[in-house]
Amino acid sequence: MKAIVYQKYGQPEVLQLKDVEKPTIKDNEVLIRVYATTVTTADCMMRRGDTLLSRILLGFITPRKKYQILGTEFSGTIEAAGNKVKKFKPGDEIYAFRGFGTGCYTEYKCMNENGSMALKPRNMTFIEAASVVDGASTALFFLKEKANIKQGQNVLINGASGSIGTFAVQIAKYFGATVTGVCSTNNMELV
Repeated sequence: MKAIVYQKYGQPEVLQLKDVEKPTIKDNEVLIRVYATTVTTADCMMRRGDTLLSRILLGFITPRKKYQILGTEFSGTIEAAGNKVKKFKPGDEIYAFRGFGTGCYTEYKCMNENGSMALKPRNMTFIEAASVVDGASTALFFLKEKANIKQGQNVLINGASGSIGTFAVQIAKYFGATVTGVCSTNNMELV
């Protein structure tokens, strides 16, 4: 199978299309054919090896083999399910988040059925679903579940032009809040 791999830190030119081994599912996993993924700020920071913390996690001189395929969020179709899987079946269209895991810049990905994965809404394309995995889910959780947002409330969104912030602004407006967005001057028009 094909994957986008980086074996040294640097600019986008370090990314290469390579043949890699197709993953094999375990009893509690599903094999997903990846149709869409994203390029996040975190992916770019990992590719560059920007911080000491990232070098400690990923590898000091070069990225460790298990981190050489970037990507933390994706959407696709389940092609196979392990014999202990109960929540999903082949043919299910899903979207998923790897959290601190990586490996989504590839044709196939295995995930535990209890991982951060859900059925893709039928009215969304695979591209749309992959793009809302982290930002929209996080914003919705904190506004609805933690803040119990209500119509008429005043809401301040700090970082309103970021992945979570852009969704937080839209979700807060949807719930009828008056929204004030904070962002850098470069993003004022967007917000």
